[in-house]
Amino acid sequence: MTDKPQEPELTMGIEEEYLLVDKDTRDLAVDPPADFMEDCKRLLGDHVMPEFLRCQVEVGTPVCATIDEARTQLQHFRATVASAADAYGLAPIACSTHPFAKWDRQQNTDKERYNELAQDLQVVARRMVICGMHVHIGIEDRAVRNDLFNQLTYFLPHLLALSTSSPFWQGRKSGLKSYRLSVFDEMPRTGLPYGFDSADEYHRTIDTLVKAGVIEDATKVWWDLRPSNRYPTLEMRITDMCTHVEDALAVASMYRCLARMLYRLRVANQRWRTYSHFLINENRWLAQRHGVEGKLIDFGAGTAIAYSELIEELIELVAEDAEALDCVDEVQHCRKIVQHGTSAERQLAVYEKAKNAGHNDKRAFKDVVDHLITETLEGCS
Repeated sequence: MTDKPQEPELTMGIEEEYLLVDKDTRDLAVDPPADFMEDCKRLLGDHVMPEFLRCQVEVGTPVCATIDEARTQLQHFRATVASAADAYGLAPIACSTHPFAKWDRQQNTDKERYNELAQDLQVVARRMVICGMHVHIGIEDRAVRNDLFNQLTYFLPHLLALSTSSPFWQGRKSGLKSYRLSVFDEMPRTGLPYGFDSADEYHRTIDTLVKAGVIEDATKVWWDLRPSNRYPTLEMRITDMCTHVEDALAVASMYRCLARMLYRLRVANQRWRTYSHFLINENRWLAQRHGVEGKLIDFGAGTAIAYSELIEELIELVAEDAEALDCVDEVQHCRKIVQHGTSAERQLAVYEKAKNAGHNDKRAFKDVVDHLITETLEGCS
């Protein structure tokens, strides 16, 4: 008799990227004091680090076994970074684009990796005034990790829609709920991941680029979902930064539950149906354009379905997994995101309220930044 395969631990790690704004001007802090990052390092150690641009800060949780552990870490990180920034007249905002900042004024961090990136990618890299949330799920077995990697691609647009927070770009309404992806897609080796028959095939593919001298390692492959180069995890990268911490935890929990659901199918000798990149990319665009206010395509039925209906199907699909992972409340919070809107919808509402009150764009965008400063810290005291 064959032993039942050991269920993956599905531990969790969350990385968040924040933009630093000047509290007086509400513009991005182009050149924050070096002491600021030193203060953050003293308080958070290796869990905080500089990002490509000097106006960015990245934090990363340790490995978390439960969603409550992740919540405690993110609340602490946000509050600590905000406190350190306040001493210099700055504040972090958890969103994927700044409402009015100009990309050509930003400076990259003076670090070898980032200097090489700027040199290699030129203006494409310099335009990357964007932030995202990355969620790692621990899957120790390479074969299982590759199998779930191939299947999870289907759900990436669904996760993106829940997270949208980049409706503005350089002082304009973009017309998209996630303009961040349009900027990021200018980079090479981005977008939806490709499927691989095995983990070995994936590594051979990456090694081809490494041996050719095009990239140093797999960290230069920036797909929406990727096997981590450093950890036995699947790293989900498609999502915008969630401004409210509970939204971030809900999206991370849904991703984790979807991974467990697909593993359940695997154990039962079943799997999620595979669809072409062409079709999934269409859903990616619909999520990017309309977020939770739009529709995504049900490829099996051949119809576009309102996201408000799809979220109910997703919640039901992973109900067993949410129970097992003790994150029922977080998964059901996804319903609240759809009902009340993502950060993108809230930012647009603040902007329109200011415009309807007779204020000019400059004042309206400052109101949006003030809203983002406040909401980033809600529930983090």
